[in-house]
Amino acid sequence: MSATFLRLALVQQTDQGSAEANLAACEAGIRAAAAQGCRLVLLQELHNGPYFCQTEDPRRFDLAEPIPGPTTERLGVLAAQLGVVVAGSLFERRAAGLYHNTAVVLDADGRLAGRYRKMHIPDDPGYFEKFYFTPGDLGFTPVDTAVGRLGVLVCWDQWFPEAARLMALAGAELLLYPTAIGWDPADDRDEQHRQLDAWQTVQRGHAVANGLPLAACNRVGHEPDPAGGPGSRFWGSSFVCGPQGEILAAAPADTPALLIADIDLARGERVRRIWPFLRDRRIDAYQDLLRRYRD
Repeated sequence: MSATFLRLALVQQTDQGSAEANLAACEAGIRAAAAQGCRLVLLQELHNGPYFCQTEDPRRFDLAEPIPGPTTERLGVLAAQLGVVVAGSLFERRAAGLYHNTAVVLDADGRLAGRYRKMHIPDDPGYFEKFYFTPGDLGFTPVDTAVGRLGVLVCWDQWFPEAARLMALAGAELLLYPTAIGWDPADDRDEQHRQLDAWQTVQRGHAVANGLPLAACNRVGHEPDPAGGPGSRFWGSSFVCGPQGEILAAAPADTPALLIADIDLARGERVRRIWPFLRDRRIDAYQDLLRRYRD
């Protein structure tokens, strides 16, 4: 395989019932990916446990951990052992009363190469994240690794073109989105189809608009609402697309999967030469983008 190709894996999984079981499943996925020649592994959002933001419960803050901390240490040891880069997603305890939804990147030598704190925090039925997470303060800064410069964003960030653009402008070579998104079980089949199609389409649009490959790793399976509500059915469907939005690999909507794809990192340069969106941006005319709304 050419040196410009990167084989990566996405570990799409269900909640295993405990932090230890979830981490063991992550490790098994990472090992399986490395055995198949992958050099980068992307895990899903908040992979150590259930998606706890369905309810507002102060006891859930006990799930948080520092960064660096036990999970980054454990993933770092594995990354160094296998020679792979691992992108994970953790509930970060920064200080008492100060918590973040944070992506971490462990380089192929095991060191903590960087982190990204989720910038866009939702507050919707079943996704009460503003109760738990302080908006990120590290900006949109890619992480340099042994496999390239990674633009890591998290879930709700994937709907915002500004986030992807700023990562691209900072030199990201690949956009990564650990994700936890699903349906309300009460949604009818047509609504489910519209939501899933919108989710895939907007991210493929980010790939096209920035001339970058993109990978989104989502949870899968039903997770009950501890408060007795209908819970969430996470729709899986993790995927990888190229810099023209072309689907390179896609996982099923209803089962765990180890999704593997080969990306030609040099192709983004060729695409940007024929679709030079960065060249033709009218940066002199975009001042109103800094306003909430044009009344």
